[in-house]
Amino acid sequence: MKLLTLNTHSLAEPEYEKKAEIFWKALLKERPDVMALQEVNQTAGGEKVPVKELLASGYTACPGESPAVVRDNHGFRTAAWLAENGFPCFWAWAPAKLGYGRYDEGTAIFSRRPIQNLSAGFITETKDYKNWKTRKALGIKTETEAGNGWFFSLHMGWWKDEEEPFSRQWTALSEITDPLRKEGDVWLMGDFNSPAQIKDEGYDCIRRDGWEEAYALAQEKGGDITVFGAIDGWRDRGVPDRLRMDFIWHGAPDRWNGWIVRRAGTVFDGNVYPAVSDHFGVAAEYERRDGSDGS
Repeated sequence: MKLLTLNTHSLAEPEYEKKAEIFWKALLKERPDVMALQEVNQTAGGEKVPVKELLASGYTACPGESPAVVRDNHGFRTAAWLAENGFPCFWAWAPAKLGYGRYDEGTAIFSRRPIQNLSAGFITETKDYKNWKTRKALGIKTETEAGNGWFFSLHMGWWKDEEEPFSRQWTALSEITDPLRKEGDVWLMGDFNSPAQIKDEGYDCIRRDGWEEAYALAQEKGGDITVFGAIDGWRDRGVPDRLRMDFIWHGAPDRWNGWIVRRAGTVFDGNVYPAVSDHFGVAAEYERRDGSDGS
């Protein structure tokens, strides 16, 4: 089973059209089973995509979703391009905030297999759409080789944030995911804004709660650094400029619940495909202990 996560930066990324095509073509080669995307945006007030066309793209709407998906939505364009080129997926998008004063921004998740159920909810105390710190967790339930599993796309806040600290967001997320983890497999994928290099903060908090990170346990490891240089949200924070803060985590009733991580590492990093965002992506391949990869 192939998993992939990427903070896309979407329409805010310089040379977006060129980089989007690089990204889409790479997906045709990689063909991930589940893909989590963050900073998936669209131009606020743009042309709405008709419902019939959205459904044809494999879309599942979040309950009470607002605003509606518009024509330049990065998730919609990704789904439409993949379908046109022989790799149709099922997908969902949860808008959470207004980014850069002009984009409806949220998280998205894609699956090769049908979406059986969907979870979308705030993990921040603020629900103000105009507050750039507003965050939502988006999860889907879909089929895996070991039965059904839940997959969440996440864009968390910072540990040292007086208004919306990571620890409080993690507590809110755990209220959503802990009951699911007692029943079966759950994966958390995304930009956690908690570098693994910084001790006793977000990364260690997640590990203490029993989640296992793909890269740490991978039998074969690729690149690990997911952010080079100063990016939005990390300037003047006094931390190294080589950060590992995009992760794939797994939780289950019985620890690994029969899964092993065959390989994990960065993609869209300049080595495994050109960089397409201010973050590198992370890919992981899981296999069942009986040798089945779930493909």
